[in-house]
Amino acid sequence: MSVTVSEIRELRVNRYMMIDGEPCKISAISTSKPGKHGEAKARIEAIGIFDNQKRSVVHPVKHKVQVPMIQKRSAQVLSLSGSNAQLMDLENYETFDIEIPDEFKDKMVPGENVQYIDAVGRRMISRV
Repeated sequence: MSVTVSEIRELRVNRYMMIDGEPCKISAISTSKPGKHGEAKARIEAIGIFDNQKRSVVHPVKHKVQVPMIQKRSAQVLSLSGSNAQLMDLENYETFDIEIPDEFKDKMVPGENVQYIDAVGRRMISRV
């Protein structure tokens, strides 16, 4: 699992963070002013990369969170079998099986190149 640690105040919209063990893309950040005896808090709304679920968290701005290392890679489709495809990474020639998302089922053809996301040990096809 490749993650780094960052403070809430360093996060920006359209970057990534881990919420409930799921890598998420940040869609909105709002901060409150510090109170008389408290510190400023940030409310972060994000959408899960793999499950498209909306999540939100509230933390102090000095709180440390995990930030996943997202890799966007290219692969070639070797074969198709039902709702799975066998892909070969174009950099290290590793072959692996991956489930085909519903929006790409008709577009997948053996021999074509696709882009996929590799994050925290999970993979997903992002573009055909």
